[in-house]
Amino acid sequence: MSEKISLSPIEKVKIDSHGLRGTIHQSLKDEVTGAIREDDQAVIKFHGMYQQDDRDVREERAEKKLDRLYSFMIRLRLPGGFLTSQQWIATHEIAEEHATGVIKITTRQTLQLHGIFKSKIKPTIQAFNRSKLDSIATCGDINRNVVCASHPKQSPLHEKVFAYADKISEMLMPKTRAYYEIWLDDEKILDKKEEEDPLYQDAYLPRKFKIAIAIPPNNDVDVFANDIGLIAIIENNELIGFNIAIGGGLSATHGNSDTYPRLATVIGFCASEEQTFKAIYETLTIQRDFGNRSDRKLARLKYTIDKYGIRWFKDELERRVGFKLETARNYEFTDRKDYYGWQQNHKGYWYYNVFVENGRILDDDKIKLKSALFEIAKTGKANFRFTCNQNLILSDILEKDKISIQKILERYKITAHTENATAIRKNSMACVALSTCPLALAEGQRYLPSLISKIEPLLNKHGLKEEDIIVRMTGCPNGCARPYLAEIGFVGTSPGRYNLHLGGDHQGKRLNKLYRESLDEQSILNELDKLFSDFKMGRNKAEGFGDFALRHQGGN
Repeated sequence: MSEKISLSPIEKVKIDSHGLRGTIHQSLKDEVTGAIREDDQAVIKFHGMYQQDDRDVREERAEKKLDRLYSFMIRLRLPGGFLTSQQWIATHEIAEEHATGVIKITTRQTLQLHGIFKSKIKPTIQAFNRSKLDSIATCGDINRNVVCASHPKQSPLHEKVFAYADKISEMLMPKTRAYYEIWLDDEKILDKKEEEDPLYQDAYLPRKFKIAIAIPPNNDVDVFANDIGLIAIIENNELIGFNIAIGGGLSATHGNSDTYPRLATVIGFCASEEQTFKAIYETLTIQRDFGNRSDRKLARLKYTIDKYGIRWFKDELERRVGFKLETARNYEFTDRKDYYGWQQNHKGYWYYNVFVENGRILDDDKIKLKSALFEIAKTGKANFRFTCNQNLILSDILEKDKISIQKILERYKITAHTENATAIRKNSMACVALSTCPLALAEGQRYLPSLISKIEPLLNKHGLKEEDIIVRMTGCPNGCARPYLAEIGFVGTSPGRYNLHLGGDHQGKRLNKLYRESLDEQSILNELDKLFSDFKMGRNKAEGFGDFALRHQGGN
């Protein structure tokens, strides 16, 4: 580290964790509580899980003098968001046996299961392992799941670009064998030298780290919201390298002006895989050495860059990699969307992009989505891909198998569900929030669908039904559903109240601005009604709602 500092408590926990082992073994054996020891709650994040409790029943259980209803969320490591049909079947069965049954597609192209009791953690991880799946490094102060442009239709070079996600994920994996020892009963490492970690050392990173890979012109991954964004540069049907963007991150804290969302800054171009990997690796080492380890609210890469300056950071990076970054190449983003319905790629394979509202895969009174996907998986005729907009792509389907998949989609009314969803609903996204997220101040995924149902009539009223407007909601200011990049963003402040943010664009290259604070539902609808009316009457030709809203606020 660059200077003497007072370490935050979590830093000491990491250093003293004996390679992320902590006292997890002892915590698992404690049958008095469904929780684990406080220090272990930080350590297990590196194993891909969070301890949570059902906040809906906290008060009731407290009145009965009962412990909180603790459980765990487990998140898979799926670089680029891909599962085979057999792995989907396994995930379906694991969700039924060990979790709530709901499969959640995250905003980072992976899956997570909720409601796993302490005694079920080990059987869950072992079941995933049998299907060659793991949850290593999907949480914690480490490189998280690497996301990539999701749809193979996007470019003939998608497969080549997609491969980078897995390579980067492997390169940045921690060296400790703690996950395998604790959950899979591997033999303990006796010689500590066998798992020395030159990248993460013994304190890992100051905070979480996120990487995304985009293929212009579609910025479906929100590449600038990441610590590192790779923008694939394709010329004459060849991948010639990547523009490198650094320092994105959307988390903030209400009332703390020192915290803020920031978009990544493009600093140059790397022409080879070797150069790209070196630039990624050494960006992490700079953050490891200079990131804030005393205040976790200021510990992301964006704050390190803003503290030392982008010029300093680029010079330090070039010194560490041993070469100069080339001038960034020209590129253009026009959209950040999913390609719903049937699409075909250059190889003739078919893909069906299913709309999954807020990423929740379950069977309910409206649609039996989970059963439909399970039946499709059992045919073995489709793989499963996930998007950063929390949707699912049935993929790699042969021409001869398309009809049989279509019949299942129609029988379960999945095609109607996808085709009949309004533009604004398809462009909406929410975080988990209540009842399990401990940081949530307001609802997210449980509330946004009903709010959308009340916004839709306002759009109809003003003749804007077909307008593509990006809407996102989070239950707190940490930004998991990327609300600060939405044309309409809702950020929870307290139960039933949200800050209203306006002015994001369709390219994901502009943050929105706070428009109104702490609105209840009726106030939100009143504000949007006026805005939609103004938009209808005062928009410029081909002007999107976010562009209009920014102009309406006096932005530029």
